[in-house]
Amino acid sequence: MTTVTPPLPYRVTAFRPETADAVSLELRPVEAVLPAFLPGQFAMVYAFGVGEVPISVSAIRSRNGALVYTVRAVGAVSGALCRLRPGDVVGLRGPYGTGWDLDSATGADILVIAGGIGLAPLRPVVHQVLDHPERYGNLRVLVGARTAEDLLYRDELESWRASARVEVTVDRPTPGWQGAVGVVTGLLDRIEPLGDDTRALLCGPEVMIRHTAQALFTRGVPARRIQVSLERNMKCGTGHCGHCQLGPLLLCLDGPVVDYARSQSLLAVREL
Repeated sequence: MTTVTPPLPYRVTAFRPETADAVSLELRPVEAVLPAFLPGQFAMVYAFGVGEVPISVSAIRSRNGALVYTVRAVGAVSGALCRLRPGDVVGLRGPYGTGWDLDSATGADILVIAGGIGLAPLRPVVHQVLDHPERYGNLRVLVGARTAEDLLYRDELESWRASARVEVTVDRPTPGWQGAVGVVTGLLDRIEPLGDDTRALLCGPEVMIRHTAQALFTRGVPARRIQVSLERNMKCGTGHCGHCQLGPLLLCLDGPVVDYARSQSLLAVREL
């Protein structure tokens, strides 16, 4: 277990609407600075007077100490965060949890697969791979969303195509959509072959993670080289409350990022 610390004040310095119900907030420290975050780690983000929620970092601005969090309004706290504007102050505790293991992926092809808001925790991975192309092999990004209007970072997706293979699919096409339609696993056929040289990183709805990880495993990607980001009902972020227990794991400490070899049987356990 880790020590529960009081939140540090961070000021909103930029606000960007992403979809009808999601925004990105750039936060900079008011005084003290939290330790450096790794892609995949999360903070407990506190809306003063309302409460706090765990949110994975969606961009790390190492030059000015800023952190970016993409928030979807699904409850009281996330709704309050989505109403913030530049100049407002929030509290941050962290970093917590495990990050994406990119150190062991040196020289390997990177396959990023995201569903919906799950692209947010994977965005720093794409940034890191694009910033250091000499360290990795080919980068492929597969993204699924309910509709085209629900896609995050649409401008960035286009810019990534200059250096990476990017494929996008939607569940329901809207007028003017000319891309793929269907679940994200259907995009795997477009990027084969896969195998031992691939490192796959997955985040999104749990049903998507379960089916996609199994599809990758069936196609020859070893379970230990498939990483998934799991969510359970996190409350404290420090392993004290037990709300996020999944079998032998406390996801705020042992996750959220775990490899498929460790989580394959646990993914059959649904959150209550």
